Amino acid sequence: MARAPRTTTPQTTAQRLDTIVKSARKIMRKDKGLNGDLDRLPVLTWVMFLKFLDDLERVHADEAELAGQPFHAAIDAPYRWRDWAADKEGITGPDLLNFITAEEATRPDGSTGPGLFAYLRSLRGTNGGRDRRDVIATVFRGVQNRMESGYLLRDVINLIHGIHFDSSEEMHTLGRLYETLLREMRDVAGDSGEFYTPRAVVRFMVERIDPKIGETVLDPACGTGGFLTESYAHMAAQANSVEKRRQLQAGSLLGGEAKPLPYLLAQMNLLLHGLEAPNIDAGNALRFRLTDIGERERVDVILSNPPFGGEEEAGILGNFPADRRTSETALLFLQLIMRRLKRKGKGRAAVVVPHGVLFGDGVAARIKADLLEQFNLHTVVRLPEGVFAPYTDIASNLLFFDTTGPTGDIWFWEQPVPEGRKKYSKTAPLQSADLADLTAWWDVRGEDPRAWKVSAPALIERDEAGAVRAVNLDQKNPNTKVVEDHRTPAQIVAAALEKEAEVLAILQELRALVAERDA
Repeated sequence: MARAPRTTTPQTTAQRLDTIVKSARKIMRKDKGLNGDLDRLPVLTWVMFLKFLDDLERVHADEAELAGQPFHAAIDAPYRWRDWAADKEGITGPDLLNFITAEEATRPDGSTGPGLFAYLRSLRGTNGGRDRRDVIATVFRGVQNRMESGYLLRDVINLIHGIHFDSSEEMHTLGRLYETLLREMRDVAGDSGEFYTPRAVVRFMVERIDPKIGETVLDPACGTGGFLTESYAHMAAQANSVEKRRQLQAGSLLGGEAKPLPYLLAQMNLLLHGLEAPNIDAGNALRFRLTDIGERERVDVILSNPPFGGEEEAGILGNFPADRRTSETALLFLQLIMRRLKRKGKGRAAVVVPHGVLFGDGVAARIKADLLEQFNLHTVVRLPEGVFAPYTDIASNLLFFDTTGPTGDIWFWEQPVPEGRKKYSKTAPLQSADLADLTAWWDVRGEDPRAWKVSAPALIERDEAGAVRAVNLDQKNPNTKVVEDHRTPAQIVAAALEKEAEVLAILQELRALVAERDA
């Protein structure tokens, strides 16, 4: 039956959960199998994932009992959290590691059978349909336990057992805490930082696109799920009835993520934010032939920061028209997004693209011509360097388009860096407040030194045969004043000579030091 509610304040809840997570991370630092947060966070996530599932199943079992209906658990004994993890003095050390990772293991009840991960990977949905069992199986197909000490792992499990995932207050607090962990993981991830899009950018894009309950939102390269969690929160504020809440849970959000680690992190992120059965495809979203994508696969809203600069295998490139094949992954995803956007009604998209997409010729030009002629690219937001640091310092752009096209005029907005700084950085990132002027301008589209308008048809250059030759979206702000040098020619020459003298003096000092060392 339902358990008595816990009486705590939001502050004490946040402090307790923060202490639990910090203590778990401190324990994991002692384990020789884990090298940094890039290893520790996945372990913490799969442990939390299993505790979350058990709490969720308890809630659903209580609800089914109250309604007089049968309840079918996704995980059976002795693999439920309550069977092997809840007892703080229970299975530990090598026995715990064996139970978790071995294909055949001694289970907590003394019987032998598949180990925990082997069992979870074998789960299948009932009646041929996709359900929570399929999600669990897909998650654990990409999970490995990297902890070498079963005793330390037991300590972590005991800490996580203190989290109550059946408490909406704890879920809300832990959702924010988990986002902080993802941000920290981005900072140490190197080229894996692509998993995370800055929250200020995500929130701005979601608010401008404004997804509604009843619409379907897709991110085909969802990483850790930032666009989907923000879209869920945005739509949850509209869910003022039981039917709308059911509709939001049933199939409003779709994702795709081919890499096992971000797939796991995205599942946990969405679960913590309130989506009970995330629908994330674990395959490469580009694996389908573009011409085979029909109306049934199209969605109302697409929000995405697809990977860029990568290279897909030949089989993937074969899914695209011969004259639209490219090694730039961002351009492949842009074509996919254009194809999957609903033409009936008002399909709309917001996509992050690297700077090179704007001025690229050849295949890039043909794809951009498709975008301008088949869609309404109404806004391009030009972001400065450092917004995606430390993953990349490359300047990026936000493309906003819909299916009311073709494009007439394109509005450009050049986002400045804060006064007195050269660029954004990991330690001084873009904040939502920095986008306040852009937000205020958005609906008005009035004159502003940071905004200008360009005729789209004039940007498409064709050769004598009518083939697209170039489409340059790398439009410079005409309102930017060129800084003039008011010095006389003599002053300019004198300044140059002074600099040369300084360089020569430094070189002479270096020569003297080298000579002294070699003497």
